[in-house]
Amino acid sequence: MPNIQPKHWLMLVFLGVIWGASFMFMTVALGGVGPLVLAATRITLGAVFLLIILYGMGKRLPSLRGENGPMIWAFALAMAVFSNAVPFFLLGWGQQVVASGFAGVCMAIVPLFILPLAHWLVPGEQMSLRRLIGFMMGTLGVVVLIGPAAFDSTGKDMELLAKLGFVGAAGCYAIGSIFTRLCPEVDRLALSAAVLALAAVLLIPVALSVEGMPENLDSTTLWALIYLGVLPTGIAQIVLVTVIREAGPVFMSLVNYQVPVWSVVFGAVILLEPLPPSLLLGMAMILSGVALSQLGRLKKLFLRR
Repeated sequence: MPNIQPKHWLMLVFLGVIWGASFMFMTVALGGVGPLVLAATRITLGAVFLLIILYGMGKRLPSLRGENGPMIWAFALAMAVFSNAVPFFLLGWGQQVVASGFAGVCMAIVPLFILPLAHWLVPGEQMSLRRLIGFMMGTLGVVVLIGPAAFDSTGKDMELLAKLGFVGAAGCYAIGSIFTRLCPEVDRLALSAAVLALAAVLLIPVALSVEGMPENLDSTTLWALIYLGVLPTGIAQIVLVTVIREAGPVFMSLVNYQVPVWSVVFGAVILLEPLPPSLLLGMAMILSGVALSQLGRLKKLFLRR
């Protein structure tokens, strides 16, 4: 079983905050670019950011000729596809058609996808009844937090297909987490940079051929793209890889219960949206579910002190 330390909980909260804010920035960016260009731009900016840091520190991308080199790059490609290129596009495209709260609900089902995958594929991550109940409580807590509005119909064309795309994005994140955990040991920063570089190579030609080069970007769209590229893509990729490699994909999946909470908080503080009356009940269910699923690890954490 992975050794969960206080730093992993802090990393989890950090990811929850920056990913919670990303939905707001994606909505802003989609006002100036299409979903494919949005996904390609944020991934490319994240890749450039990490490559600058990597080479600035005197490091290099994983060598194909090194130990496990071909296997590492194969895993990096799988992570690029399932953790970045495909879900980023699906979320960006879906947000144009589906009620925004539906994205939060779909992200909350990621742990339920990860549990059976990790049970069969990742040593030390066996599924237990307590974990399953805890994750189900967390998912229901998100549904209560967001409320019925998450399932409201927008009446737009292809809404059902977009909702299926959101579910598909959740499944992609789950598969990507498993690949991240099973990848052979390699420098975290080098792996993160390789993943984003591959995702950029995959998406850029598709985005340009389908949507073309964006023109006349206003400053608001530009800053939203920079934020999405640097924080919830570039920096987050390093933190995500570190947490999954050290603490496991099941623990990492807990971030998906945080994201909707932070999204609601940012909406209230920055966009002055009213807080939903279900906030306290939803948060109580989420926290109870997390505590139940991680009971053994929390006991060790506090007894260690």
